[in-house]
Amino acid sequence: MEQGFGSDTERKTISILKVLSASSEPLGSITIARELEREGVFLSERAVRYHLRIADERGYTQPLGRDGRMITKAGLEEVRQALAPEQMGFLRDKLEMLAFQTTFDPGKRTGKLSINTSLIDQDKFRGAISAMKDAFKAGLCVSDLVATAQEGEKLGSVIVPSGRIGLATVCSVVVYGVLLKAGVPTEYKFGGVLEVRDSKPRRFVSVIAYAGTSLDPSEQFIRARMTSVSATAKTGNGKILGVFRAIPAPARAVLEEKITLLREVGIGGVYAVGNASEPICQVPIGLNRIGIVQLGGLNPVAAAVEVGIEIESIAESGLIDFQQLQSFWEL
Repeated sequence: MEQGFGSDTERKTISILKVLSASSEPLGSITIARELEREGVFLSERAVRYHLRIADERGYTQPLGRDGRMITKAGLEEVRQALAPEQMGFLRDKLEMLAFQTTFDPGKRTGKLSINTSLIDQDKFRGAISAMKDAFKAGLCVSDLVATAQEGEKLGSVIVPSGRIGLATVCSVVVYGVLLKAGVPTEYKFGGVLEVRDSKPRRFVSVIAYAGTSLDPSEQFIRARMTSVSATAKTGNGKILGVFRAIPAPARAVLEEKITLLREVGIGGVYAVGNASEPICQVPIGLNRIGIVQLGGLNPVAAAVEVGIEIESIAESGLIDFQQLQSFWEL
């Protein structure tokens, strides 16, 4: 009989899956056991291997030989569902962790940065790429640098399933990872649907606060067909994916410096920067804070979904080395 999450075996298996979900690399039983100890869960390597076999049988993990195991999409979904009651604010914590793990140095053009991963049926891939062109051309993205992977390969922490092609787009978190390395903390406010008029951001018409969700807002807004990215790219008017962050007002000079450096290597996406303590896009901001409106990294993917192409996207799906990226226009 299938055991519920309340059983000891299930709790231990979920704890292992949680460790794997936080890694963009395969992990072996020794490493997993050590990470569990930090969480107050004490399992021997033998016990970890036992629970990993259970996870393998259920399709939650994928063995990768001596490298260890990676969590699968089904495993990520199991973690999300099992831990939903305690995951209020989980996404915000995930964003902060990705920013901390960012090693990308725009000056040296080396290091790892955060990505979103989209899974597209092989026979729909060319059509999806064509549907994304206008969004990339109009600059409604964080970057036109992308990466692809075939079935069985991985992008960040996502293994591309059979019959699919993976497309990685640069995630907006890269900006805040670079800022964090410069000593600038970021307050993660919300993701939303941003109304654009005459190619300028006007206001957010729908928002989901990072502190109150375990799901990525962009994924939900795309699934609900709430965007008109293609129309925005062509006419300058419509609704796109946007994110809202805040930083200390004295850090504005550092922000502008980093934005310039990032643009020189093909990474942008900062749509608007407010003044100290003043609202931006009709969003109030705290005292001595600056609001930042940034484009969602999945906007081009949303454009393809708008024309009826089914795409499964996993936002903030891990890290990738900058050298693995190529121009979208080379695809």
